[in-house]
Amino acid sequence: MKAVTIKEHGGPEVMTYADVDMPNLAPMQVLIKVEAAGINYIDTYQRSGLYQIPLPATLGLEASGTVEDIGSQVTRFAKGDRVAYTNVLGAYAEYSAVEQDKVVSIPDGVSFAEGAAAMLQGCTAHYLSQSTYPIKSGDSCLIHAAAGGVGLLLIQMAKNAGAFVIGTVSTEEKAELALTAGADEVILYSQTDFETEVKRITEGKGVNVVYDSVGKTTFDKSIDCLQRFGYMVLYGNSSGPVTEFNPATLGPKGSLFLTRPTLFDYTADRESLEWRSGDVFNWIAQGKLKLRLEHFFPLADAQEAHRALEGRKTTGKIILTP
Repeated sequence: MKAVTIKEHGGPEVMTYADVDMPNLAPMQVLIKVEAAGINYIDTYQRSGLYQIPLPATLGLEASGTVEDIGSQVTRFAKGDRVAYTNVLGAYAEYSAVEQDKVVSIPDGVSFAEGAAAMLQGCTAHYLSQSTYPIKSGDSCLIHAAAGGVGLLLIQMAKNAGAFVIGTVSTEEKAELALTAGADEVILYSQTDFETEVKRITEGKGVNVVYDSVGKTTFDKSIDCLQRFGYMVLYGNSSGPVTEFNPATLGPKGSLFLTRPTLFDYTADRESLEWRSGDVFNWIAQGKLKLRLEHFFPLADAQEAHRALEGRKTTGKIILTP
């Protein structure tokens, strides 16, 4: 079968599209014929070495497809089932073998592309808005990278919960996407200082929560956008990691909270995985959550897909198709 693998860390050029052996199916695994694989920023971190993974490796942490075969002890699924998964390496391939407890069914009304797109980014937006800081009616939040895959979903979930949403983006085109998703205010950080704008919009009060996937370049000012007892939720580092911070500064700024959550922990048990993916799939099927799927690349062009993502040339979700 074909797959995209890396033998060393580095830029997109270290990814190789080539023939590899079919995965061996363990007793509790299902073999999935991949129809769509999602691309996420964490893939670039694992490729570059920012996040260490054993090498050689097949990249990709989410995919959807059809169950091709099942292990001898599998009880949850049967051949032909439509399924999706996340948090398992190996999605950039024609086939993947995944433990049945990591796999969920895709309901009718949700396509394979939507199934792949909803798993990592959809479940991320779910835990951010439902668990890390459970948004309630009347809250205000600042969402960085608001036109990205998680950002657009997080806007919709926050608005559905009754929050006032401020988003930051880099271009007028991306601002329009964030507004269409439901953002109340959108700040072009390339043209104006987002901290100044947040304080103007909130009349100096600040927001209850900041969702920051950018990291290094936004971290300090994001904290200054918070009101007393506000939550600084740092869940990514697309501009680089935050390496120096003194927690003692959180006290004088309003007894603030700082957390660095990951999807791995928020979907560690079967109940949480089914709850989050089930909500996301149901909201998609009901029209309460809209995915933006406009960037499709053949599996063979994974290098170009990574370059597009890291070059901030995309909005919404990027899908690889074997």
